[in-house]
Amino acid sequence: MNRQDDTAAEGAPEGAGTWRLAGFPLAVVLLYVVLYVIMPDRTTRALAASGQILVQVALPLCIAFALMVLLNLFVKPAHVSRFLGTGAGLKGVAISTLAGAISTGPIYAWYPLLKDLRERGASNFHVANFLGNRAVKPFLLPVMVFYFGWPYTIVLNLLLILGAILMASLVGLLTTRPAVQE
Repeated sequence: MNRQDDTAAEGAPEGAGTWRLAGFPLAVVLLYVVLYVIMPDRTTRALAASGQILVQVALPLCIAFALMVLLNLFVKPAHVSRFLGTGAGLKGVAISTLAGAISTGPIYAWYPLLKDLRERGASNFHVANFLGNRAVKPFLLPVMVFYFGWPYTIVLNLLLILGAILMASLVGLLTTRPAVQE
């Protein structure tokens, strides 16, 4: 067999990865150009809306990316396992609860960071707890108290936290896989 047959057998030629990565953005640009020729007003509005979404998403994505870089530089898998692993205890629950509550931006901007934490040893419970506690927003509590009063705000936020912990417990229970025996 020659080299070309080997690469085809492995799945894709050498340059296919680059074209695959560039293909989608190039297709989007080409589509905008074609649509601009056909209907320039609507295409300009669509491009402006896309730009606004990009601006809204850019900061949370940059924050998540910076946190991932810092994690890769300073946090070893043993640290993640100790603070967010299955045996982290109440300290792990507190960390994942607080981190979820203070996180900002669109949730999908946090997915890469959470995936990285899971790969480093964070349990499914703590990742789910982080996601569940995104509904609790400490910096909005004064506004909530103004509109709804102290009793409502306290009860709602306590139930949100307890609900997130319950949901995370179920996720951890239902997604735990048995250890592979060698």
